[in-house]
Amino acid sequence: MKAEKLYENNDHTWIVFGRDEDKPDLIIDTNQYMVTSKKNSLLMDPGGVELFSAMLSAVIKEVPAQKITHLFASHQDPDIISSLGLWDLALTDATLHSPWLWEGYIRHFGMQHIEYEGIPDEGSRLTLDEVVLEFIPAHYLHSSGNFNVYDPKAKILMSGDIGAAMEEPDAPMFVEDFDAHIGKMKMFHQRWMPSNKAKNDWVRRVRQLDIEMMCPQHGRIFRGADVKRFLDWFENLEVGVLGGRR
Repeated sequence: MKAEKLYENNDHTWIVFGRDEDKPDLIIDTNQYMVTSKKNSLLMDPGGVELFSAMLSAVIKEVPAQKITHLFASHQDPDIISSLGLWDLALTDATLHSPWLWEGYIRHFGMQHIEYEGIPDEGSRLTLDEVVLEFIPAHYLHSSGNFNVYDPKAKILMSGDIGAAMEEPDAPMFVEDFDAHIGKMKMFHQRWMPSNKAKNDWVRRVRQLDIEMMCPQHGRIFRGADVKRFLDWFENLEVGVLGGRR
């Protein structure tokens, strides 16, 4: 499991964990992100149960386990949160921030010690020491209760499944050729995103944010001009279709 710093200053650091070459063949490769500040850390979409040992080993090389005081689950899918029961045993004092809609489902993964704080539909904020992060609504993209995480200081948007692509574990971390990358994203977004209205609402909302890096849950990270290229492409994409047909 590789770890790479995406942003670092005196207040906080963004780290991505991904490209697990040792993952089982039939498991989807995922990106996990962490924001760490002076005394606290937020671990976002920490991954499936099968990746827990690799993730734990990678994370504690960056911060001690007791510093992970917050977790975030963008929605209820097992590829991003089925490891919750094991994190529940590893962490001493942590809160999970996730859509209020999915609490009854996510608790099936195991929560004896971690507290659940439901994010209201309109979103909310989380303060880590001097850092303020925003939970941005992304409903129906693809889950009916879904959120992104935005850091206005680092200008990073953790976009969950939005922007996801099917990649090999040894793929580069960043998009290098946007046009070539479209073929790895198109089917996923058309099949898994059910609502053009929800998609366009999200695009309008996100265009108002200052974003230098857009970090999806699967595949490569968009940076610089590729963020706008993605928004333009996604806005014009018809979603909610099967096999490219209505």
